[in-house]
Amino acid sequence: MATVYPGTFDPFTNGHLDVVRRARALFGRLTVAVARGGKKRPAFALAERCRMIRRSLDAAGVTGVGVEGFDGALVDYLKARRARVVVRGLRSFSDFDYEFQMALFNRRLEPDVETVFVLASPELAAINSGLVREVAAMGRDVSGLVPAPVAEVLLRRRGKRA
Repeated sequence: MATVYPGTFDPFTNGHLDVVRRARALFGRLTVAVARGGKKRPAFALAERCRMIRRSLDAAGVTGVGVEGFDGALVDYLKARRARVVVRGLRSFSDFDYEFQMALFNRRLEPDVETVFVLASPELAAINSGLVREVAAMGRDVSGLVPAPVAEVLLRRRGKRA
């Protein structure tokens, strides 16, 4: 059974990496499905986000995880990939409220889809992509927040703006 960890990953953080490692241990095969963005206007292009994730997984020694971009509804992507399990990370109760609604809605659209929640590791629970972008834009060190390949891209991007 195929398992998918979807998100915009703009950018991919150490919290995302933690969820990938733990989901991979639980399910064996895993695909990180990178959403083009929809209503969100990602700071990084889809191809660049996929590349950062692949490099992050390689640098962390995480194997058996595919990375691919998708556009459109998650349930359509799941159906096309014959995937039935969605993994979502939870950092807080407010995450749960949103993710619970999405899981119910996805299940209504595609009754065979199951959503599994992975609780954030306590030391990573405060990390989110938006805050990482803000901290990086201020020229601050993000190395403890994101994998090294992502930190390099953020540093290069900051250097272009200076």
